[in-house]
Amino acid sequence: MNDLGDAKLRDWSLRCMVLFAADSPDQLAWLGERDVETKDVVEEVELICSIAEGLTERGAFGPGDLRGFRAIGRRVGEIDAGCRVGLWADALLADPAWDEVRLLARRLLVTALGDWRQPLPRPSGSHTKGR
Repeated sequence: MNDLGDAKLRDWSLRCMVLFAADSPDQLAWLGERDVETKDVVEEVELICSIAEGLTERGAFGPGDLRGFRAIGRRVGEIDAGCRVGLWADALLADPAWDEVRLLARRLLVTALGDWRQPLPRPSGSHTKGR
């Protein structure tokens, strides 16, 4: 790892993967009253996977981690445009792609951290209803 910035990006990437690895009831509870659009989540996953490429080049992630990020990126990239419309809470319940992403995220976390069961990240609150 080259610097503190890489360490922070690595931690942020893994915290996001913790959310994607969580059981769907836990994901829905984490969302609470937040109106998070599916397209925004897809873009976030794609960004994380892109960042993981650079972090791997600089030694912050290993090759096994990168394979995990790439698999997640490919699966998210395959989500049909029509399934990217609407709230992520609805997509979690209706689109089996998110079940596959969950399994891939769990594998990645086992590779990177030794266990996929980690505390969920703190919600930012920036997408709450009425804002």
